[in-house]
Amino acid sequence: MQIYLPIAEISVNVFVLLGIGGMVGVISGLFGVGGGFILTPLLFFIGIPPAVAVASAANQIAGSSFSALLVHLRRKTVDVRMGGVLLAGGVLGSAGGVQIYSELREAGQFELAVSLLYVFLLGTIGVLMLNESLRAMRRRGDPNALLMPRKRHTWAQGLPLKMRFRTSQLYVSAIPPFVIGFVVGVLAAIMGVGGGFIMVPAMIYLIGMPTKVVIGTSLFQFLFVTGFTTVLQAVQNKSVDVLLSLLLLVGGVIGAQVGANFATRLRAEQLRIGLAVLVILVGFRLLLDLVIEPDELYSIAPRR
Repeated sequence: MQIYLPIAEISVNVFVLLGIGGMVGVISGLFGVGGGFILTPLLFFIGIPPAVAVASAANQIAGSSFSALLVHLRRKTVDVRMGGVLLAGGVLGSAGGVQIYSELREAGQFELAVSLLYVFLLGTIGVLMLNESLRAMRRRGDPNALLMPRKRHTWAQGLPLKMRFRTSQLYVSAIPPFVIGFVVGVLAAIMGVGGGFIMVPAMIYLIGMPTKVVIGTSLFQFLFVTGFTTVLQAVQNKSVDVLLSLLLLVGGVIGAQVGANFATRLRAEQLRIGLAVLVILVGFRLLLDLVIEPDELYSIAPRR
């Protein structure tokens, strides 16, 4: 069944949008990421204009994050205090990101800039996550690794403005999570992502948060930052397609419940490997789109 999207100015199959929203919702609940790094490229692939895809995706991320967050709150795997620090940085970053978004659109470089950012960030982070996760699995299978002392301290503990985060069992500076939240806020506005593919590994490897707590806490931050971003995009840039967002949101809310329940049954290393492989595959697909010559070439040069 085809439906016309007024802001995107194209017709799309309703069940395709519901399926995309559902799949991204499962990813959101399973890995503790907003899912925008999958959602936005998929919208590109089915013909949604990049500016509309980025702005509308933030709304879907907010909905699926709320759905998955409810599961983690019931399981007490959300560090609300850490989420508050991330949120403070995220709101500031989101406001700045929306301004950058507007300037890129006016300059006519938005689509290229977003595609290059996706390829660079997804490729780099995906490879680093996969390498570390495979090493962690090898250590788990090595009986000698159990005799080695476990390193609990990170560089973040040497910074000022320390806070105690009881749910995460950490006593670290609030500066690193604030900066991470700020970066994620900028990305939410420019790329239409929750930023989980950056936040989750950063909180695990830089700050030392337990994987299970990171997932629920990151969803807490996504909910408010992406909701704030959606409002800014709708008011300032008029680029949020409400109908598109609604269809994606319905599928996302359902899928997030499924993913969040599966997440509690998997080991931390398995979750990280799955997320790393997914990130790499999406980055590779976008890279192909940038380097492969399209079937139909066109020019915007004036006729002579």
